[in-house]
Amino acid sequence: MLNAWIVTIFFVIVAMIASRRTSLVPRGIHNAFEAVIEFFLGEVDKVTGNRKKSRLFFPLVMTLFLFILANNWLGLLPGTGTIGIYDLVHGEVELVPLLRPATADLNLTLALAVFSVVVVQLAGIHAIGFTNYFSKFVNILGIFRAVKKGPMAIGVAIIEFFVGLLEIIGEVARIASLAFRLFGNVFAGEILIGVMLSLVSFILPVPFMFLEIIVGAIQATVFSLLVLVFLTMATMEHGHEEEDHDKHEPKPAHA
Repeated sequence: MLNAWIVTIFFVIVAMIASRRTSLVPRGIHNAFEAVIEFFLGEVDKVTGNRKKSRLFFPLVMTLFLFILANNWLGLLPGTGTIGIYDLVHGEVELVPLLRPATADLNLTLALAVFSVVVVQLAGIHAIGFTNYFSKFVNILGIFRAVKKGPMAIGVAIIEFFVGLLEIIGEVARIASLAFRLFGNVFAGEILIGVMLSLVSFILPVPFMFLEIIVGAIQATVFSLLVLVFLTMATMEHGHEEEDHDKHEPKPAHA
């Protein structure tokens, strides 16, 4: 919690500096902020293919990226995991650190994952409507159309119904996937560095720390990129291919 609050306060200060004395022509440090935003906004465009969607999703995705990245890297600073108090834990006296990487705690990664998946569902409902979005999982409209088309179409609609149930399970599984991937990698890195420091205090742990810097950046990128992909998929129209095919299907020629 302490590390998470440190990162939060840091970015609140950065946001205050970045938004102060804004002008049409940026100057000084605002040039750096604008360059960073333009670069990442361009990367978001590569996923969404739509600047309007990119501008809509960018605040959430970028916030997740920066928050996770900062927490991953903050755990590598001296004092994190080593400064604390000795207390009785499970019958043994152990060091209880005051500072620990926030993303090395499953509570935080699970909270981020639940929040992200809930936002994805709300974004999908807001973008295409509740009925259309729900039809991605249980194709109610397809079932009604199938009744008019005959037994074969009904059979296909039933199969699509069970596939939709699997899609619902997949949506829930995203929470575990996002949470455990981030937690596992950061926690494993914390243990690895702790083991190296317990063996040799100098020089040997340095390559592993550089490795964890890279891993921290990769995990922040993967988490935020997956959320961006989920948002893009959730806000896409679904189930109109068959209608379009029917509209453009050539009529049979009559003699």
